[in-house]
Amino acid sequence: MNKRKIRMGMVGGGRGAFIGGVHRMAAALDGQVELVCGAFSSNPERSRLSGEDFYLPTERVYGSYTEMIEKEKQLPLGERMDFVSIVTPNHVHYGPAKMALQNGFHVVCDKPLCFNMEEAEELVALVEETGLIFALTHNYTGYPMVKQARAMIEAGEFGDIRKVVVEYPQGWLSTKLEDDTEQKQADWRTDPSRSGIAGAMGDIGTHAENLAEYITGLEITELCADLTAFVPGRQLDDDGNVLLRFNNGAKGILHASQISAGEENDLNIRVYGTKGGFHWRQMEPNTLVVKWLDKPVEVRRTGVGDLYPAATAHTRIPAGHPEGYLEAFANIYRNFAHCVQARLAGETPDPLLMDFPSVKDGLRGMKFIEKVVASSNSKEKWTKI
Repeated sequence: MNKRKIRMGMVGGGRGAFIGGVHRMAAALDGQVELVCGAFSSNPERSRLSGEDFYLPTERVYGSYTEMIEKEKQLPLGERMDFVSIVTPNHVHYGPAKMALQNGFHVVCDKPLCFNMEEAEELVALVEETGLIFALTHNYTGYPMVKQARAMIEAGEFGDIRKVVVEYPQGWLSTKLEDDTEQKQADWRTDPSRSGIAGAMGDIGTHAENLAEYITGLEITELCADLTAFVPGRQLDDDGNVLLRFNNGAKGILHASQISAGEENDLNIRVYGTKGGFHWRQMEPNTLVVKWLDKPVEVRRTGVGDLYPAATAHTRIPAGHPEGYLEAFANIYRNFAHCVQARLAGETPDPLLMDFPSVKDGLRGMKFIEKVVASSNSKEKWTKI
């Protein structure tokens, strides 16, 4: 079978949505994915207008995700969508993901995986049952220097890992922005009926948790959390501090905040082993600062020198040209598309391109959210995951 572009149907992401545009740009960057249909809003008219914005045929723009999946399934194999990209608020992840899997469509889903643990466990079971490909867009794992750090740990360069410090401070919710009717992103993220049981910890704390486990290859086994809603009247946490214990005996600290006034998007991680450690910052993503117990500090740069194959495979442009958020996001879509293309062609995917967060990573994130909230509400010091 000749390889072709992978056809994407999108749920959510219409006019006024932030993350939908990011997904579309990331999916399109490598020319491997094309948007062929969508249910872009729960409002059918807004979905129709969004379809016009994307120059889609009117018959491929749907009023609901159920209509989209039902009608796309009736189209010939050479015409229907291959996968569903879900870019809705948290409470509308489970429904379209479940229906897509049940009808034979692969899935890309924004994080966190869904609204609660029950939904997450059912999606994991469905993926295992159907054998379909499921990617979760923890996009920060797509950076070349993140993959370089992971490869260095896997190779034992830092020795036994002892300490992990991961932080994600933002300042955009330092005021009660959700009271402004124009601030839709703030509105749903602070609403328990749409966001779930956690605010900042569910929105960005899960990115920090995922990054820590992805880079180190370790799993968090216990935690002790303290969550706060600092802004008066806010229903969900806007700041959180978590002590971590990992399955190899390492200890860690995770801090996620959306009321750190003046901060932009400073996700960063420091990891220390018996031989050395490193520091990586999302706001300077092409740089990995490596520190040794008995040698001078080294600075590794994207595209420069002898990097591990995983880093090189996800480097797109010559050194010195900034690679950032969209390129890292696109690496997930590129790898996902490669695996779907290989499936369609009956081929084995390149192992370097099978690297993207899965539904099981989503389950880890949901467990993290659940236990962080339980720990913060408990009088006990440690909560087992």
